Amino acid sequence: MKKLILAIINNEDSAIVASELTKEGFFVTKLSTSGGYLMVGNTTLLIGTEAERVDIAKKIIKQFSATRKHKAASAQSFGRGYSDGSLGAEVTVSGATVFVLDVADMEKY
Repeated sequence: MKKLILAIINNEDSAIVASELTKEGFFVTKLSTSGGYLMVGNTTLLIGTEAERVDIAKKIIKQFSATRKHKAASAQSFGRGYSDGSLGAEVTVSGATVFVLDVADMEKY
């Protein structure tokens, strides 16, 4: 069965994750995205693969995605951008969020 892996990764880790996935033979499409909570840039990787290779991809993503601390924007800054005092508490963010979806059909031309 075919699978689609959606991996939302911190921008700081995206190049190494994509490179390591490519070395392992995965085809990776990178999309620039941003999260709604922290209002910072991420990279979303789209990876189409066979079901039996999902664990390999997840292992690579986990190995090369670091958990880190980040200053969260306060609710007062939403829609207005950052200003002095608009940064709230420091929060821990995951290195990656990974979704694995079933795919009815996948073809490469």
